[in-house]
Amino acid sequence: MASIYQINKGVSKPIMFKGLKAQYIAYLAIGLVLLLIAFAILYISRVNLFIILPVVVGTGTAIFMITFRLSQRFGEHGLSKFIAKRNLPTCLKFRSRQLFIKLKSK
Repeated sequence: MASIYQINKGVSKPIMFKGLKAQYIAYLAIGLVLLLIAFAILYISRVNLFIILPVVVGTGTAIFMITFRLSQRFGEHGLSKFIAKRNLPTCLKFRSRQLFIKLKSK
């Protein structure tokens, strides 16, 4: 008798939602929560609603566009690799050979 096993396909695939990959879903969520908080602060401070709405709609559109563009350009891990590569030094300068001499004597 053959046992019936359930096959879990795609276990190691990255999370995807409407074209957003991996951490970009969190970036979009954090941006929208901050936008909601900004709207609440402006509304409570009695700024005119005709000023608040275009600012919130424009900022929300910008958040969506930037997040989707980053997701499409860099992919799942590309943004962190891009930032890490920018932080690498272009060259290393040693003013003394003492470091290497001490390594050789050990």
